[in-house]
Amino acid sequence: MSILIVGSLAFDDIETPFGRSDNTLGGSSTYIALSASYFTDDIKMVGVVGSDFEERHFSLLHSKNIDTKGIQKVENGKTFRWAGRYHYDMNTRDTLDTQLNVFADFDPDIPHQYRDAEFVCLGNIDPELQLKVLDQMNKPKLVICDTMNFWIEGKPDELRKTLERVDIFIINDSEARILSGNPNLVKSARIIRAMGPKTLIIKKGEHGALLFTDNGIFVAPAFPLESIYDPTGAGDTFAGGFIGHLSRCETINDIEMRKAVLYGSAMASFCVEKFGTDKLSSLDLLEIDDRYESFRDLSRIEE
Repeated sequence: MSILIVGSLAFDDIETPFGRSDNTLGGSSTYIALSASYFTDDIKMVGVVGSDFEERHFSLLHSKNIDTKGIQKVENGKTFRWAGRYHYDMNTRDTLDTQLNVFADFDPDIPHQYRDAEFVCLGNIDPELQLKVLDQMNKPKLVICDTMNFWIEGKPDELRKTLERVDIFIINDSEARILSGNPNLVKSARIIRAMGPKTLIIKKGEHGALLFTDNGIFVAPAFPLESIYDPTGAGDTFAGGFIGHLSRCETINDIEMRKAVLYGSAMASFCVEKFGTDKLSSLDLLEIDDRYESFRDLSRIEE
């Protein structure tokens, strides 16, 4: 099934206790698209970049069969930039610089040939823009949405309107507590699902992920990696693996949702092994399936 991805494209300056990488290709839609590309060859991106976004960056996306005709390039403008420094435990980071540049005026105009996409994946952009995207679509079968603390606290009413039209909502544990106003994640999930999305995924970083549906709760473990270089984009990479698996399913049910969570977790575990999108750019399906099986083995008990 076809996937429309709308979000940011960016250049990141990343510093961790284990190294540094400057002018690194990033952005929510970039991570989502690269991750999903291993599961489907029908991906369409909508976003905005500046004249500093080079042909080699487009070539990388094209090499993964990602359709970039929906990406607007603003001449004499600069692409969104972010700089951050991670602490030793890698769970906390300091934002050192944010330059919205051309992204400040981003106004998503969905090309007509994209409007019949069956799956829509909304990166963590302004909820008003997320709504604008949905208003332009022709009855997608599945809408997946992400957000962040900035929008939860800054535009709560607009976010609530968006959530009423979302099927699957993906956030992390701190965001879930802020949005629900409750410290307990199980109670938080009930409160958030009552806002609209029937399926909720709460990411817990190095502690795995929780899937909440009408049929219960599924807990996915985190993969025990020895080397973690850069957690930037891991959440978006998770979303890409998740929606990527669902896009190849004839029927979406609880079993496939649980598999999708494991595939998303597998993709995120690859992402953190190198800086930026370097690891995501050089995977193959055998590696991905092996990592997926490793996730299954972490919780399997033989009778």
